[in-house]
Amino acid sequence: MLAENRDLLANEGYDIAYPGRDDIPQGDLRLRLPHPRNLAKWESGFLPGATKELQRFATPDSHAMILSEENIPGRMIHFPTGQFYPAAEVRLQTLAAAAQAPVLRAVLVVRDYVGLYVSAYRKRAEDNVSPPFAEGRHNMLHMDRGWPELVRLVFKHLKVQELVVIDYARRGRSVDILGMLVPELAGVPLREPARRMNHSATDAALIELQSRYQKGEVLQRQEWQKIIADNREDKKPRGVSEFTKRQTRILEGRYQEHLDEIAQMPAVMLLR
Repeated sequence: MLAENRDLLANEGYDIAYPGRDDIPQGDLRLRLPHPRNLAKWESGFLPGATKELQRFATPDSHAMILSEENIPGRMIHFPTGQFYPAAEVRLQTLAAAAQAPVLRAVLVVRDYVGLYVSAYRKRAEDNVSPPFAEGRHNMLHMDRGWPELVRLVFKHLKVQELVVIDYARRGRSVDILGMLVPELAGVPLREPARRMNHSATDAALIELQSRYQKGEVLQRQEWQKIIADNREDKKPRGVSEFTKRQTRILEGRYQEHLDEIAQMPAVMLLR
């Protein structure tokens, strides 16, 4: 989205910073924030580098920076242990200090817990040996916290004037999300980027991949992607990443309760 509109945003006086994940053109943001094992080193080990990295994108004549980075809260590998973004607070604290300027507004896309936990497991299982999904279900059902706590941490550390929270199922067009983040762009003819096809691994692909990883095989990116492509048409469910019906009902109910809680928070605009 930002890559598609670099010229228009620059003309409006905005610096933009985003990573090159998924081969996004001209994305070279490399924002290193603390992980759970090194939280105590946030100020000495991470803040100088994060500050320098953000300054790399700042130009003298701009009046604001638009930062896009989906991994600010941290990684999702801790879900099976019952931890919901355990490094989020220190990462937000580091980002706020590195910004060296007020953060006016932020957008947070939230996802229902069933979809979030399943997606996180499947994505990691594509290129890492992973224990069976069922081994982590109990911990995920009894997660230590959820989206409301993360929203509070955003306000606590970034001190945003407004936080736009969008349900993943309602996220819509990228230009609309950018418009909510920066309402001042309302009159700018932003271009919606072409949809990128994201071919997720089927159960058949994950079973084959895990079989090879568990034998000690190390697959290069092109190798595991070929296995995913070769199994793309085999969409038969094999129970690789499923919650029980009872667990699903509990998680779905919890998500709706948490959205209700977020909706009552001041300075939050919730799209659900």
